[in-house]
Amino acid sequence: MLATLIRLLGDFDLAEEALHDAFGAAVERWGRDGVPANPRAWLISTGRFRAVDALRRRARADARGAAVAAEWEMDRDDDDPEEVEMASIADDALPDDRLRLIFTCCHPALPAEGRVALALREICGLTTEEIARSFLTSPSTMAQRIVRAKAKIRDARIPYRVPGREELPARLETVLQVVYLVFAEGYAATAGPGVARADLAEEAIRLGRLLVELLPEREAIGLLALMLLHDARRAARSEADGRLVLLEAQDRARWDGDKIAEGRRLVERALGAYPGPYALQAAIAAVHVEATDTASTDWPQIVGLYDRLLQVEPTPIVALNRAVAVAMRDGPAAGLALVDALLADATAGAVLQRHHLTHATRADLCRRLGRVAEARAGYERALALAQQASEQRFLRERLAALPA
Repeated sequence: MLATLIRLLGDFDLAEEALHDAFGAAVERWGRDGVPANPRAWLISTGRFRAVDALRRRARADARGAAVAAEWEMDRDDDDPEEVEMASIADDALPDDRLRLIFTCCHPALPAEGRVALALREICGLTTEEIARSFLTSPSTMAQRIVRAKAKIRDARIPYRVPGREELPARLETVLQVVYLVFAEGYAATAGPGVARADLAEEAIRLGRLLVELLPEREAIGLLALMLLHDARRAARSEADGRLVLLEAQDRARWDGDKIAEGRRLVERALGAYPGPYALQAAIAAVHVEATDTASTDWPQIVGLYDRLLQVEPTPIVALNRAVAVAMRDGPAAGLALVDALLADATAGAVLQRHHLTHATRADLCRRLGRVAEARAGYERALALAQQASEQRFLRERLAALPA
């Protein structure tokens, strides 16, 4: 509903205020008159009308506000907002306002660092703190990026629409990144009581399907495959009491076979002579789900895929994941040497030191090597950085299990 109001009103702040007003009106009227047949239409229409009223009351309303008010004045119907023609709420070729708003937030006129942050905040409802953790940066820095991006959309009058076919390829990379980060937060929540947030994961998959329909490029297909293959393991990733279950200990019979089958078919479509990062990550996930257990996993193939992924996406996180795969192939000492080299690197180390999984990974490798003091220090550092309750519990259990 917020995305629809942003498109109709052309302003983030005005739309947020309008939606709050609409919910306030619903609390007052629905308790008296009953819930309308189409609550979404009622709320959007009421919000729109409240915004027009607010613009008209403001003595210093700018030309844009006056134009919006004049445009919707003809549709005014205070007695029954539900009667407003809903065609006006979905009048573009693609009837999905969230996807339309993602493309708006990813407009090339916006600063690169603000595009993804704004989309995650305004479309997917992630908090500034959650987004900052995803980017391994501070909440204050992320808040400044979001404010600047919103101001740019307002001042440059960036339109709220899905771009034409000729514009899509240039915008697709950032849009895919948005959907990927939404799924990442849903698959492994950075904070809160649960391991995952199923609502976010499902929303990301839904948006991924829309993107594949809109623009069936290999990377869009690869991202959808990646999400399906990871989400297929959701039910097995935690116990009924919320306890985290690592991949090696998961009951693979609880994995979703239909999602795995669809994901593997999509991987075949996504891979080509020069696969992109999402296609390669999906291929790695496919190797994992093809194995009957951790020991039978084709670790040499996974390391080879990470080698290619590191060439196209040379980030510290990819390098850390590759180190874990090397440890599974060649032993914990080989993996630990790679992790220590990353931490010693000025650039990579600055990023990884803030990431709790870095310290948990190093601690686990030290534990496997019998270096108990280093393992304890690593788990304690990871516990201090972790925000997610299930991960904190897991780290405490690992600490308690270490020998004296």
